Amino acid sequence: MGASYSEASPAGEASYRPGSSPDFDRLYRASYPRLVRTLTALLRDGAAAEDCVQEAFVRAFKAWPRYRPDAPAEAWLHRIALNVAASHRRYQRLREIGEVLRRIGRPELERDPATVVERSDLLDALRRLPPRQASAIVLRHYHGYTNREIAAALGVPERTVASRLAAARERLLQELGPAWNPEMGTPPGPGVIHSA
Repeated sequence: MGASYSEASPAGEASYRPGSSPDFDRLYRASYPRLVRTLTALLRDGAAAEDCVQEAFVRAFKAWPRYRPDAPAEAWLHRIALNVAASHRRYQRLREIGEVLRRIGRPELERDPATVVERSDLLDALRRLPPRQASAIVLRHYHGYTNREIAAALGVPERTVASRLAAARERLLQELGPAWNPEMGTPPGPGVIHSA
């Protein structure tokens, strides 16, 4: 855990000097699309994900001179972005409660067809997971990170990552049924059994 990432990492991450504006610009260009995809999977709202990523980069830029390369810079950015997304989800839940209370008694409006197409059982189940479990699942199954990389991104021990992944898989299995494939997030073929 004490390894320095000042040189290029085995995953091919470039070297970034804390406080260097050109290096932060490179980091921004390299990391922005991945962060947006991660937060879109968690928030299920592309515009909100982009807003959260922009907020995360603002926070990261302010902290850039104090960044210590004891973990990959992109993992550091993921941690910031996931914290911003968790705050956004809490705020949205509070807003949704107020909106529901405001609309009690009104008939439900027809759903927008684009919204219906976007929805899936897996994404709905992911959204109901606690943010820490959802983050671990998305980083593992959407981005293919190892437990070690997820631990660096979230700033937690690897054992914590393993327990979050196990808890998230168990909950998704309960919600989506035995046809859900914990390895891929999709139903397996008939008669195929996958172990977690």
